[in-house]
Amino acid sequence: MTDPILIVGGGPAGLGAAQALSAIGRKSILVEKEAELGGAPIISGYAKLVPSGEWAKDAIGGMVQRVAGSDLVDVRLGARVTEFAGTPGSFNATLSSGEQCQVSSAILATGFTHFDSINKPEWGFGTHPDVVTTVQVEQMMSSGKGVYCPSDGRVPDRVAILLCVGSRDRQIGREWCSKICCTVSANIAMEIRELLPDCSVYIYYMDIRTYGQYETEYYWRSQEEFRVKYIKSRVAEVTSDGNRLLIKGEDTLVKRPIAIPFDLVVHAIGMDPNLENATIAETFGVDLQKEGNIAQQFSYGGIGLTSRAGVYVAGAAVGPETIDDSIAQGQAAAMAALGMDGGMVAPSAAAE
Repeated sequence: MTDPILIVGGGPAGLGAAQALSAIGRKSILVEKEAELGGAPIISGYAKLVPSGEWAKDAIGGMVQRVAGSDLVDVRLGARVTEFAGTPGSFNATLSSGEQCQVSSAILATGFTHFDSINKPEWGFGTHPDVVTTVQVEQMMSSGKGVYCPSDGRVPDRVAILLCVGSRDRQIGREWCSKICCTVSANIAMEIRELLPDCSVYIYYMDIRTYGQYETEYYWRSQEEFRVKYIKSRVAEVTSDGNRLLIKGEDTLVKRPIAIPFDLVVHAIGMDPNLENATIAETFGVDLQKEGNIAQQFSYGGIGLTSRAGVYVAGAAVGPETIDDSIAQGQAAAMAALGMDGGMVAPSAAAE
């Protein structure tokens, strides 16, 4: 088949899918609602990525350049898919501009939404200017300004990172683990210690989930090499003593209340389902999980399958995911889409 494959979303998963298709000579149409490609790592200004240690602007920025520079990828920025009809191999997609595109299949790489800490008011966000999120700290570092207290610009002497903000919290309806927060927080803690050697950094946690090989590189290294302090606790509230922020809670190892002052408190925010998933699901005729993510079929029968034949899904659209795994899933979904429509280009033909 000669019709291009539709990719919805220009973040890591979508870029991975577009790169994979381009590499074997297949055309794609990449639709991104924002004014630029790159997804959260670029638009939200991430700093150094886990596990490569590369700056997001270089690693993901490089993917953006390769995709944008490919003659086989038709990039549509500031656009959404408003209608999607047809059957596998012959779909018609209508864009928000009114334009229609004939495509053979679709890959939903529509990502996630960062948890809004306003929904956890007892932990001080929105009340105290020196309570920020991990994304805001990454923006500080990626901008080259270093880490500082937003209230007055001073360099902090003591920083706390609170894990599971918007994750594993039944009280606010978010029971899932966001998968990446522990490792990202350990990475940020090490970066702060590297930038500010005299600054003490504490991580408040329920459990640590630096899964796989991240355990050694992030959890233990942050403690042994960078002297990051871990406090197993239940945080009750973040208030102010008039000069500094005060974290009140319980040390659950020694079973006693604790109250420690800090200059800067960082919320390690979780990954929520994309706020537009209900609309996306209706447009493409696919099911959602109970949590609100795009429902993916079990992979035993195929890669990235949704409830609708010819429509695939990849990356954080199905739930919390790492950047590297999102890229790999985007690439895999691209190959699955090719296998569905028989559109694999022979290597010799692609070379010609």
